Amino acid sequence: MEAFCGSRFWDSNLSVHTDNPDLTPCFQNTILAWIPSIYLWSALPFYLLYLKHNKRGYIVLSMLSRFKTLFGVLLWCVSWADLFYSFHELLQNRTPPPVYFVTPLIVGITVLLATLLIQYERLRGVQSSGVLIIFWFLSVLCAVGPFRSKIMTTAGQVNERFRFTTFYIYFALIIVELILSCFKEKPPFFSPVNTDPNPCPELTSGFLSRLTFWWFTSMAILGYKRPLEDKDLWSLNEDDTSKVIVQQLSKEWDKEKAMCKESNNVLNHTGDGLQEAEVLIRHKKHNRKPSFLKALLRTFGSYFLIGSFFKLIQDLLSFVNPQLLSALIGFIKNKDAPAWWGYVIAALMFICAVLQTLILHQHFQYCFVTGMRLRTGITGVIYRKSLVITNSAKRSSTVGEIVNLMSVDAQRFMDLMTFLNMLWSAPLQIFLALYFLWQTLGPSVLAGVAVMVLLIPFNSAIAMKTRAFQVEQMRYKDSRIKLMNEILGGIKVLKLYAWEPSFSEKVLEIRKNELRVLKKSAYLNSLSNFAWISAPFLVALTTFAVYVSVDEKNILDAEKAFVSLSLFNILKFPLSMLPQVISNIVQTSVSLKRIQQFLSHDELDPNSVETKAIAPGNAISVTNASFSWGKELKPSLKDINLLVPSGALVAVVGHVGCGKSSLVSALLGEMEKLEGEVAVKGSVAYVPQQAWIQNATLKDNILFGQAPNEQKYQNVLEACALKTDLEVLPGGDQTEIGEKGINLSGGQRQRVSLARAVYSNSDIYLLDDPLSAVDSHVAKHIFDKVIGPDGVLKGKTRILVTHGISFLPQVDHIVVLGDGKISEMGSYQDLLKQNKAFAEFLRNYALDEDIEEDEPTVLEEEEVLLAEDTLSIHTDLADNEPVTNEVRKHFLRVCVFYTVQTLDCGSCTNHLCCVILQVKLTVFWQYMKAVGPVTSLVICFLYCCQNAAAIGANVWLSDWTNEPVINETQHNTTMRIGVYAALGLLQGLIVLISSFTLAMGGISAARSLHTALLENKFHTPQSFYDTTPTGRIINRFSKDIYVIDEVIPPTIVMFFGTFFSSLSTMIVIIASTPLFAVVIVPLAILYFFVQRFYVATSRQLKRLESVSRSPIYSHFSETVSGASVIRAYGRVKSFIDISDLKVDENQKSYYPGIISNRWLGIRVEFVGNCIVLFAALFAVIGKNSLNAGLVGLSVSYALQVTLSLNWMVRMTSELETNIVAVERIKEYSETETEAPWVIEGKSPPEDWPSKGELEFVNYSVRYRKGLDLVLKGLNLQVHGGEKIGIVGRTGAGKSSMTLCLFRILEAAKGEIKIDGVKIAEIGLHDLRSRLTIIPQDPVLFSGTLRMNLDPFNKYSDEEIWKALELSHLKRFVSSQPSMLDYECSEGGENLSVGQRQLVCLARALLRKTRILILDEATAAVDLETDDLIQMTIRTQFEDCTVLTIAHRLNTIMDYTRVLVLDNGTVAEFDTPANLIASKGIFYSMAKDAGLA
Repeated sequence: MEAFCGSRFWDSNLSVHTDNPDLTPCFQNTILAWIPSIYLWSALPFYLLYLKHNKRGYIVLSMLSRFKTLFGVLLWCVSWADLFYSFHELLQNRTPPPVYFVTPLIVGITVLLATLLIQYERLRGVQSSGVLIIFWFLSVLCAVGPFRSKIMTTAGQVNERFRFTTFYIYFALIIVELILSCFKEKPPFFSPVNTDPNPCPELTSGFLSRLTFWWFTSMAILGYKRPLEDKDLWSLNEDDTSKVIVQQLSKEWDKEKAMCKESNNVLNHTGDGLQEAEVLIRHKKHNRKPSFLKALLRTFGSYFLIGSFFKLIQDLLSFVNPQLLSALIGFIKNKDAPAWWGYVIAALMFICAVLQTLILHQHFQYCFVTGMRLRTGITGVIYRKSLVITNSAKRSSTVGEIVNLMSVDAQRFMDLMTFLNMLWSAPLQIFLALYFLWQTLGPSVLAGVAVMVLLIPFNSAIAMKTRAFQVEQMRYKDSRIKLMNEILGGIKVLKLYAWEPSFSEKVLEIRKNELRVLKKSAYLNSLSNFAWISAPFLVALTTFAVYVSVDEKNILDAEKAFVSLSLFNILKFPLSMLPQVISNIVQTSVSLKRIQQFLSHDELDPNSVETKAIAPGNAISVTNASFSWGKELKPSLKDINLLVPSGALVAVVGHVGCGKSSLVSALLGEMEKLEGEVAVKGSVAYVPQQAWIQNATLKDNILFGQAPNEQKYQNVLEACALKTDLEVLPGGDQTEIGEKGINLSGGQRQRVSLARAVYSNSDIYLLDDPLSAVDSHVAKHIFDKVIGPDGVLKGKTRILVTHGISFLPQVDHIVVLGDGKISEMGSYQDLLKQNKAFAEFLRNYALDEDIEEDEPTVLEEEEVLLAEDTLSIHTDLADNEPVTNEVRKHFLRVCVFYTVQTLDCGSCTNHLCCVILQVKLTVFWQYMKAVGPVTSLVICFLYCCQNAAAIGANVWLSDWTNEPVINETQHNTTMRIGVYAALGLLQGLIVLISSFTLAMGGISAARSLHTALLENKFHTPQSFYDTTPTGRIINRFSKDIYVIDEVIPPTIVMFFGTFFSSLSTMIVIIASTPLFAVVIVPLAILYFFVQRFYVATSRQLKRLESVSRSPIYSHFSETVSGASVIRAYGRVKSFIDISDLKVDENQKSYYPGIISNRWLGIRVEFVGNCIVLFAALFAVIGKNSLNAGLVGLSVSYALQVTLSLNWMVRMTSELETNIVAVERIKEYSETETEAPWVIEGKSPPEDWPSKGELEFVNYSVRYRKGLDLVLKGLNLQVHGGEKIGIVGRTGAGKSSMTLCLFRILEAAKGEIKIDGVKIAEIGLHDLRSRLTIIPQDPVLFSGTLRMNLDPFNKYSDEEIWKALELSHLKRFVSSQPSMLDYECSEGGENLSVGQRQLVCLARALLRKTRILILDEATAAVDLETDDLIQMTIRTQFEDCTVLTIAHRLNTIMDYTRVLVLDNGTVAEFDTPANLIASKGIFYSMAKDAGLA
């Protein structure tokens, strides 16, 4: 080297052991000058490769680019000027050393390369180049040393004036280059025109901005100023969109399938004869299935590997800081060391930490984006597959399972991505840490490692147990929610029967069990917490104890103690993560198998139905074809021969299950064609038997992606009899229809489905029994206007599956199917003459047909009723279908709500902001009250103690390391170890106690909040339930209670943990270097701001993400159930686009969510890194007054603080998001309640009502405040034992009368007396338990039959059997094996409607009070049951007062008196005979019914 340089290469006296260090000229001219060149040349090949593949159009030459190039060329000239100067010296016979030729040459060429790169990048559309920024930065960094030494020597004498000048020019130019390269260029020219309203700034941001995620700041600020909305979100980057990703993944998956097919085919065609058999046996195991994993790896692997590369660098960097710490402690010990050493170490620590931060977050970014792309890809592939799988494949997995593939399994992949790198990174970190520990402490390390390894099975055992508890708790939770669902569904019945206490007890019983399990798992959790927090301490303790005990000579000094502590801290993470990652991988592999299995299902053969060639004049031809629903099933249609001429109307008839629908499916290509030919010419429209309705507006359902044409649309509505329905629906044809068409009646759904077909204007119409769901006269209208010979569709080819015989004479051909074969076909007349199966069929059905003709009016009225019901606020005592009606009500309410909401948005937001701050504090206070204020204080106190103990242990350790060494040994080591152990274990113990206390507090809070909520909901008046969707109340009981049970307590534990550990770090650093207090304030302010911005924005993003997530799944399940319709209309492509759009919408809010975490991480960790820097810096400054132990303590604390700071922000955010649950529960625990159940001292006598007299005195009532009166000034008297029939038109107030008797509605004025007692003055239960009602629709609860009859266990078995006998149920019940304990399913589904009605009768017979109210079922229950009920009531309730709300007059013609209500007033009240004679309202009603 000396010959090469002409001077010494390295001189430690000059460079290290001096107060004014300098580098030798040789070192400066070789290593320092070459570093940037080496970097650039080694990065070049990779970079060129990258640029070759990524072209984004070229950038127009700008001033910036010109200047960069100009300075680059100047630099090259300067470098080569040096080179020529050396040649000049040669000519003057002063031979300069070779280095003066080599270095300028290298530097010159490198600079020239950089200049060329600037231009190449411009042509490739790179706006800001990371490679060059790093190059210029390195160049400046490497030139600083020579610059300083040149200035220092200038003070002396200058011998090489020329080289000095060139160097100064060079230095100035590279600084200018560095500054210029930090600016970004304009976007590329000719890049595709960006129509994006809101493009993501990431693509156009500069290198530094990307490195620190600075480009996200604008959104963080926006989210802080006001709540984010959809329109604020950036569009996805091109590479993250479904279009790009799913295409790539599908391509790879298709390739993979093709490869498998090839390799499997090759194997099967080998040789012949015996050899073949052998070969096949040998190759059996090679018959591989296509592997989805390979497709995923090919698609996403390379991108993910970049992240892994970053992880590798970060892992290596994490071991630099412990080494630097050891150097720092050495520096403090060595009192003669020059001060600049300390500053260099501090600076290096800071640089190392910052680098680690930047690289770690780049790694996370790559991982998360990979995860996000995986989810997009998997979702898209599954969606596309679900549109083409065969029906047999679809049957093997339910819709729910397929949706799960998309939600749960794709989510698993996403979660795994984050930590997948731990698989190789954890072992690497463990190995490195052990290596360095061994170097520091020798074999005693193994003791510590042993403790760590032993803790792993302990922790995993706890985890297994916790999981078991979770399963058990889920069971209880599900049963509680199911019960609550039933209770809320039948709340009216509970109120009428006064059964609330019994059900409340049942719920609380389940809740008690649930909390018991929760308590157990809380104990376990605090144990694992204890293990987790004590682990690092136990490890350190065993290691140090073993180390000092093994050998007298082993001295524990500061360096050893604190370096090993920081290494143990590094070890903690990989050791705890490994088991988790492995279990995650196992779960994901299960998901992978499930997805792979789904993707390998058979697909429909698109060519099974020929669409081009067909015999002329025919629209459909089927020859000798057989079809089955699956390859392995037997054919359901055999030897079908069918020719349908263009424009014909063909009816397909036959008995149930003879294959009518299958025939239609076969023509659509939905079935497996086993043999034969099928040809269908032209476009197809299809109306399935079960109408398929999308969750969209009614108009969209009909247009179904066609261009709107108002005239045509109106004609279609007219023809399909939808005009009247539109008038009834709240938003006309803009009404949003719920999932599965929940707010339409069955007939309406069918008509919409038909309208869609008519609007599509296709050539061939396949109508699968569209007339069965509608009433007979509507069916006639539709047949005449749409399907029949004079309908809208005349001239089109129509195939109509039907049961309606009346239409058959009007069709062209009839096909009769029997057992999957065509038994006969021909026109109506031909078939009648043949007198075969068809004639038989006619005879069977004609009888039913007559009966149907008689009651069209009833049906129609019911449909109108439904419509009225959904709109009027008046809901009858009970509605026809409790569940759907609830949803319907909710829907209409939402529709109305939306229109209202749009009016007043502007004013609320500002107001909201003020409220939010107050809300936060009050909610926290409410939660503290629920936990118990004393408990809360105790918890805080315990946390303080725990941290005090931890600090104590570490301070003791630092004191121990400063113990003087005498004769190469330290004294009283045993005392040292003892105290250290005691302090550490004390800390562990306090942790245990504090997490116990917190868990108990959390559970007691959960208990009291739930009890209050339940208590209130049972006391809430009925009107609340009429106006609040059940879903909303159930949500409080499920989701919000879950949050309070299981989310808030652990979050609080984490929050306290991180908060106190950050606090103790500050205390320790300030205690050892008081100067640090100065920096704390600015750092805290910075931290606070970042935290506020982050919390606000990330919460909005989370909200947007969860809102946009459910549409993906609901659209998917909709698609799966309507796949055949979508295929028939040829809309597959557009549905795929819709799905992709929904996924992209969701990712649009998920992506900023990822970035916000990175943004936060970098900023918070920067604060942490500053803490490290200042802790080290102040230690160096105060070097003379400090001992090594204290420095070790404060810096090793500082090194851990970053993690705590980071988690603290996240936990604050979590807490603020989740604490809302407390508020929501509070809100519903404080709604107004009805009158008290029992009023002390006001109870009526035991036998009341003994006579059964009723009196209404000037009685008026309204449903809710602000609505009109329903009953206006009623005055009437009923004597004991009278039988009164109540009649009137819908909405006349019949049901309201009964509700008033039970005080479900409270009087507006006037009063009701029963036996002279004013009912308003007694408790509700006293009143309700003395009256009996048989409600309109029978509500049963899941549980035993006995519980349904007698929930309080008041009656003996004999009494119950007697009641069952009288209500004609005895035969049915005694035939059941479990008799009275017969389990009724939810809503009594496993009993027929008639039986349910009889159960209600049995309830009434058991109670047997003096007043019975009977609300007749509207929809006639089968006539037998009805007669039974009437008969029983006449015999059993002879001496009771009976009030009957009648819909059919024949039941009340023999009653004592009849009350006719009209518009809330008494119109007529007399005996039936007198009323008919007086020819009033009653007479006209009786006449309609044919009774007068």
